Amino acid sequence: MVTPYKSSNLSKKEQVAQMFDTISGSYDDLNRVISFGIDVKWRQKVLQLVAAKNPKTILDIATGTGDLAILMTQTNADKIIGLDISAGMLEVGKKKIAHQNLNDRIEMVLADSEALPFEDAAFDAITVAFGVRNFEHLEKGLAEILRVLKPNGIFVILETSNPTKTPYKQGYTFYTKYILPNIGRLFSKDNSAYGYLSASAAVFPFGEALNNILRKIGFIEVVAYPQTFGVATIYSASKANLK
Repeated sequence: MVTPYKSSNLSKKEQVAQMFDTISGSYDDLNRVISFGIDVKWRQKVLQLVAAKNPKTILDIATGTGDLAILMTQTNADKIIGLDISAGMLEVGKKKIAHQNLNDRIEMVLADSEALPFEDAAFDAITVAFGVRNFEHLEKGLAEILRVLKPNGIFVILETSNPTKTPYKQGYTFYTKYILPNIGRLFSKDNSAYGYLSASAAVFPFGEALNNILRKIGFIEVVAYPQTFGVATIYSASKANLK
């Protein structure tokens, strides 16, 4: 299991929370730099998939500083909840939400994605952007998401993946191994954080491998949409209407 701090005795979950608390102040700026701003377009595609379902309730897990939750206000949803394990990231997000006068649309919740504090079938749509690879127990977290998703609801993941075609594969490997951690060090006092983010991306299942895990958990209509030569992938899934 890849963890942020190799010498720490804390669980991966606790280490991830500590890491994001530490880098919360620089996270937004760094995200734009390391993705060359393309992550904004990826989130727009997630918005399009969700908006097409006209959800009234949306849960954004691993919301971080709330970028995707804020974007979801462009849907007709009455209630949007952004959930994260990092109090530091949520505080940054709350300031952004207040600045945009969205407090009546978005609620930020400090909670564990593997023990969601919601009733069964509570949400029409659930999203996770760059968060599932930080789950300590991936299948447990996905099972919780399935539990709180309404039948016929939509679940959308945006996550890093690894290009499989030459020369993108070699270029991406070089960028994530050597360049990304150094950019991270310029933005953050936490030298381990961006080494972890690139290392975790390198080993996380993607494409059909993640599709199969989603199907195993019980999701249906699972589709993967590779983005930008495969450096990221958007996954869409649903929940069966059991009658």
